[in-house]
Amino acid sequence: MKKIRLSFLLALLLSLVYTPTLWAKTELRYANFFPPTHIQSQLAESWCKEVEKRTNGEVVIHYFPAGTLTKAPQTYDGVVQGIADIGMTVLAYSRGRFPVASAIDLPMGYASGVQATAVANAVLDKFQPKEFKDTRIMFLHAHGPGFIHTRGKAVENLDDIKGLKLRGTGTSGLVQAALGASPVGKSMRECYQMLQKGVVDGSSHPMESNKGWKLGEVVQYMTQNYSTAYTTTFAVFMNKDKWAKLTPEQQKTITEINAEWSAKHGQAWDDSDKKGLAFFKEKGGKVVTQTEAEAKKWEEAVAPVINTYIEKAAKKGLDGKAIVDFIKTNM
Repeated sequence: MKKIRLSFLLALLLSLVYTPTLWAKTELRYANFFPPTHIQSQLAESWCKEVEKRTNGEVVIHYFPAGTLTKAPQTYDGVVQGIADIGMTVLAYSRGRFPVASAIDLPMGYASGVQATAVANAVLDKFQPKEFKDTRIMFLHAHGPGFIHTRGKAVENLDDIKGLKLRGTGTSGLVQAALGASPVGKSMRECYQMLQKGVVDGSSHPMESNKGWKLGEVVQYMTQNYSTAYTTTFAVFMNKDKWAKLTPEQQKTITEINAEWSAKHGQAWDDSDKKGLAFFKEKGGKVVTQTEAEAKKWEEAVAPVINTYIEKAAKKGLDGKAIVDFIKTNM
């Protein structure tokens, strides 16, 4: 009987040693600012579940949407400091901190989220920006064309936009200023109330935001300025130490999932744009299209934004023109 018990205990000990999920489960926290009902938030949560599924429960990720763990502007630093282990945020909320990636947001005339997302990750792969050295970048994604939306007054030409106060951040604010508006740098979470209360005359945002953030309820006009359409780059990143503690197999699995989910996020932006446009129209919104001649005027008006980026990049030791040319070639 003693031998049987000893054999049983030895077998139990070996099973614990060689069954990692029973004793070495890794638990991580993912911080995101999108509300839980937003498709980009739902995709982030599904990424967490997919990681747990494909690592056989060895890596479990607890999801914190709506800025409940870190606010959007502090998410990158929060991951570096270990407040969160993984995070998603808008790079433009940390203006000047990501000089290579900020080129992605320039008014290149984006046509879709799939296109912008592919460009964003191509830039990441090509230039391997040192600006992300404090974290392990999972992937980037970017929304579809950012348009001018206004309340009370339609913007049909450059004269109409002069003097308007428009909410925007990062590059969208620079575009607004180049077109003659007065940018107001506030996050998307503050946009609805600012429009509702008349603090601003409008906002620069993709069509999806009209439903995703309910902005279609508080704007009446959408100017589809494709020639100067910018995007906004979102980054998903992980604390370097937490990444290093994962096994090579776990890292490989997550890297594979990242490639899949980057594409999912890009497609979701386009699907959301269609729904956002429909919601905008349901609420009585009117779409303003541009003639080829007017679109050309807008393109010429924002050209200095791109030129200024190239000049500032040079001062930081970067070949801004090479980055801009690479983006144009890959669009």
